[in-house]
Amino acid sequence: MPKSNEPNFEENLKRLEAIVEQLETKEAPLDDSLKLFEEGVKLTRSCQQTLEHAKNKVELLIKESGELKPFEEPEP
Repeated sequence: MPKSNEPNFEENLKRLEAIVEQLETKEAPLDDSLKLFEEGVKLTRSCQQTLEHAKNKVELLIKESGELKPFEEPEP
């Protein structure tokens, strides 16, 4: 399978961590901070979608094999 030009989960997470670090330093001007925040929101959504897809795939595999219980939602 050819490698996609899209960054993978680990790359997105690394970039998100860098953005958080930049925003925490409070050194960026407001406009730059807003752009970083917007990028961070997009990366967060992408990471959440990747994790949800992986969770669904694991649950399906477990269900098909019947060997383990599916994931349970954590109690608040």
